[in-house]
Amino acid sequence: MAMIGRFNNLEVVKQVKFGVYLDAEELGEILLPQRYVPENTQPGDRLEVFIYRDSDDLLIATTETPKAQIGEFACLKVVDLNRTGAFFDWGLPKDLLVPFSEQKKTVEKDQEQIVYLYLDQETDRIAGSTKLNKFLDSYPHSYEKGQQVDLIIEEHTHIGYKAIINGQHWGVIYDDDVFKPVRYGQRMKGFIKLVRPDGKINLSLQQLGYGKTDDLGKRLLHLLEDHDGFIAANDKTSPEEIKRLFSCSKKAFKLSIGRLYKERKIAIEENGIRLLTK
Repeated sequence: MAMIGRFNNLEVVKQVKFGVYLDAEELGEILLPQRYVPENTQPGDRLEVFIYRDSDDLLIATTETPKAQIGEFACLKVVDLNRTGAFFDWGLPKDLLVPFSEQKKTVEKDQEQIVYLYLDQETDRIAGSTKLNKFLDSYPHSYEKGQQVDLIIEEHTHIGYKAIINGQHWGVIYDDDVFKPVRYGQRMKGFIKLVRPDGKINLSLQQLGYGKTDDLGKRLLHLLEDHDGFIAANDKTSPEEIKRLFSCSKKAFKLSIGRLYKERKIAIEENGIRLLTK
């Protein structure tokens, strides 16, 4: 079944001067304007298109890719305001409306906000909401410690950064686990650090366990090679300096240099670590 607000693989049923019509099943025949029609397209061909309503409120298809589909989150910029709500740039010619009733806080022009896209059941139009809690943690999760997940960074609180996990649940990255700059709306990979007894989720931006140590060890070896084989940091260096230099915790740093030392790849000296040549 073809769906509004999603990509659909549809069959070309006829050609006209201004484009082609696609069979959208229950939605009827939908126009794909000529500027989006791939060269040499013929009736019977199938095309991957996104369906939405244009400025005349008519269903139309496009091969352009919006910044999000129905049921997804994206960080979007406010481009206009009126008495109905705020309009966001979501990558298509017709801007996305976030009604005042769906705004967690009143937004301003040029502001960026994380928006959830949904299909308004009354108007059959694609709309957005910044009331994110309505669309998250709506069903149980089954995450495991160390599992890699997709994150969207949300607001910073007194304990750390809230983040959307796989577009489905809330999690938190504690400040002590943030070793590189992050920003609101940023998409990045993360890892499940802990699933608490109350079901809440702690996150890490670095891989846990030995994999994390291996990755950091490789990075340290590359840094040593780039700095003539010596870095002025060792197990006596302050945690703050370790975080500034290597974007990691002191514990992870000590584990990595300890492993490299046992593998006889580095020497730990009074003022730093030195790369050993074979």
